[in-house]
Amino acid sequence: MTAVQAGPVVSTPFGAVRGRYEDGVAVFRGIPYAAPPFGPRRFRPPVPPTPWGGVRDAGAFGPTPPKPPYSEAFARLLSDPVVPGDDCLNLNVWTPEPGPGARLPVVVWLHGGALTRGSSAVPVYDGLAFARDGVVFVSVNYRLGVEGYGLFPDAPANPGLRDQLAALAWVHESIGAFGGDPSRVTLGGQSAGAISVGAVLAAPQAQGLVRRAVLQSGPPEAADRDKVRRMVRRMATRLKIPATAAAFADVDRDLLLRTQADVGRLSSPVLGGPAFGIVVDGDIVPRDPLEALVQGDAAAGVDLLMGWTRDEYRLWLVPGGLVERIDRLGAVALAGAMARCRCGHEVPRGYRALHPEATPAEIVGQMVTDHLLRIPLHRLADARPHSSYVYEFAWPSGLPGLGACHALELGFVFDTGDVPESARLAGEGAPRELADAMHGAWVRFAVDGDPGWQRWDASHPVRIFGDSEPHTAYGPRDPELAVWAADAAAHEAGAIPESLDGDPPTKNTELRSVVRRLRRPGAIRRD
Repeated sequence: MTAVQAGPVVSTPFGAVRGRYEDGVAVFRGIPYAAPPFGPRRFRPPVPPTPWGGVRDAGAFGPTPPKPPYSEAFARLLSDPVVPGDDCLNLNVWTPEPGPGARLPVVVWLHGGALTRGSSAVPVYDGLAFARDGVVFVSVNYRLGVEGYGLFPDAPANPGLRDQLAALAWVHESIGAFGGDPSRVTLGGQSAGAISVGAVLAAPQAQGLVRRAVLQSGPPEAADRDKVRRMVRRMATRLKIPATAAAFADVDRDLLLRTQADVGRLSSPVLGGPAFGIVVDGDIVPRDPLEALVQGDAAAGVDLLMGWTRDEYRLWLVPGGLVERIDRLGAVALAGAMARCRCGHEVPRGYRALHPEATPAEIVGQMVTDHLLRIPLHRLADARPHSSYVYEFAWPSGLPGLGACHALELGFVFDTGDVPESARLAGEGAPRELADAMHGAWVRFAVDGDPGWQRWDASHPVRIFGDSEPHTAYGPRDPELAVWAADAAAHEAGAIPESLDGDPPTKNTELRSVVRRLRRPGAIRRD
């Protein structure tokens, strides 16, 4: 049981806050870093909060941004608490030594959830273990879904990303009072949080605010503007309103969430489709973040820790029963994956040759995982070898079919395997020593930029966290990546399959059929 005491008072630029001592760590929850993003501020960039007098209580998590619930299949595996209220642009701080002078390393965490779900209140993200080990830990709420990533002609793009930048600016200005060193900030995130980290690193407004970065299961990327517009247009059609921020701002929040969930239920990492995402806007995202980072003109000198889970795709495919449907469709499903990944026939043939015992669903899942995650992260590591470390999480969940799936490593990174929400995904009996190894590596990286294994080089060293002792493998994904390289070269002389993301739908009737047949029983979503 956590021991709680009345805690310290710390001054921020907007007023004083009182935290709590929990197991010897000072915890401050629900601190506003920006004003509530509603009323005239809805769909607008964040502005500073109104200063308060006296001492504000910071003992409980603040309101979470509006978001739809997970489907029943995913809610059994993923925790996503809801805290009502308007003041949802808030953050939390865990610190071993509140007060100026300590100058401890800082980790700022951006949660995942496909930019539509999640919050800093998820119990798996408890920062106690980081603070216990000498790191000031900060977790951030930011706007989600259409509120944070809708694309409108009458409002600036990417308000959710602008929230994250505002939180990072708050950390730079305020974290010294909590015992942190603003020159030693590690920005970390998983899934959509990692995609956000990539965009923040590439943003001109963030230069100098981040010393190190962790990208877990998410690459730097920019979404296609047309895909985001299609989400907004389809919502507008359902609501019978213009596709403008002014019109959306007049819609009841709950109705907007229901409409967003209904329109977005067919989108997924495997099947594609319209979805919310960070877009190039000529301002905070002046160009594609991956290209900006690969070409070296952004985030110069920032150390990188990057990685993935061995079976990312199993969280996307297993809960909704999509594995069985892909296996039944066989070659037709593989054709759909080719279109999703914009690759030729030689890619699935190459995967089949490398993995002759794999089922169609396993081939589709690994193809999509490589296309979405491993290839861009390899590109980034290749471009920055002297400052990059790469890992793979390979321990399989105790729950049937999940394997080493997307988001499974989080309970190990945070050393929160004993909370019930971690067991939802990991099952019972998660190894204590694996949590010690992973959490210890992340702490070492935050402290001095070295997680404890070899930096990236031409031998492609990847730290494997699995059933056995952590060890370094060299080029474990190189055979698959070579298949993609050969396909890319072949595209110079061949046609690229038509994408399933088309609007109107692709003219290829076979691919249209596979999308309908895969989607009909239910939807899948990225964590």
